[in-house]
Amino acid sequence: EVQLVESGGGLVQAGGSLTLSCAASGFSFDDHAIGWFRQVPGKEREAVSCISSSEGDTYYSASVKGRFTISSDNAKNTVFLQMNSLKPEDTAVYYCARGLISLWVFCSEVEFGSWGQGAQVTVSS
Repeated sequence: EVQLVESGGGLVQAGGSLTLSCAASGFSFDDHAIGWFRQVPGKEREAVSCISSSEGDTYYSASVKGRFTISSDNAKNTVFLQMNSLKPEDTAVYYCARGLISLWVFCSEVEFGSWGQGAQVTVSS
């Protein structure tokens, strides 16, 4: 059974940092890209960052580029999202997702087929 479990969310003040983890199981980690997405109630889910499993190519949305870093520990089947200089507008539920293939193309939802349950990140001003 494919499972993706996010952890590391919480409440932090603006300017602070958090690291989200996505622990994957039930599939060959080396064969699938992993993406991070976020959603605010009433809004569409948006892509935050993606990483390919083969070359480790990364994508960042314009809103997080330079502040967030995605990384992968293939030995532990875990992907991390280091979030620095957090802003109140980063408040959302963050989801990790398994790509349909080992690469991301546009880092869009349609490229991902299995999702975690989400982790709440709240940034206070």
